[in-house]
Amino acid sequence: MSTPNTESPGSYLIRSIRSDEWARTKELRLVALRDPVAHLAFLDTYEQAAARPDSFWQERAEGAAEGATGAQQIISEGPDGDWAGMLTVLIEQPGTTDWAGFLVERKQGHIVGVYVRPEHRGSGMTEVLFDAGLEWAWGQGVERVRLIVHEDNARAQSFYRKAGFLPTGVTVPIAGSEGRELEMAIERP
Repeated sequence: MSTPNTESPGSYLIRSIRSDEWARTKELRLVALRDPVAHLAFLDTYEQAAARPDSFWQERAEGAAEGATGAQQIISEGPDGDWAGMLTVLIEQPGTTDWAGFLVERKQGHIVGVYVRPEHRGSGMTEVLFDAGLEWAWGQGVERVRLIVHEDNARAQSFYRKAGFLPTGVTVPIAGSEGRELEMAIERP
């Protein structure tokens, strides 16, 4: 069992990844996919992710690294250099189709891949990551930021509401499952 983190989020560096950090992004993603609620939080499995070649992770990191405009992966880096958490913001352009086949009607951000290591949960780390992700998205000129959350992931839904995200009424069925995903969004201030 991990020792609880006693550091405040303020002692962590919140930053975008660099493209040469692909191996670290892969490692944290694989850790996230082993989380007990990963089946509710990610549309990916550990086995699928672990089987991907390094070139996949390199391209993914390059497309979401510092300076990229279509996506940004933001991490929290502790004083010891360890990564405590991450999230990614994708920019969706009007007139395109999203991952679920829905037409994107306006320029928007889409938060995906949210994960904070268990020993850092409850410390305010997730809030700090969300603040950084929203700030980056607003800086890209989006009108709103959305996310998709499994209907059974009450912990995540509760956090998203506290962060200002509200249900939009849009639901996405999950292929091969009885469950569904719920869209939540926050409008540009």
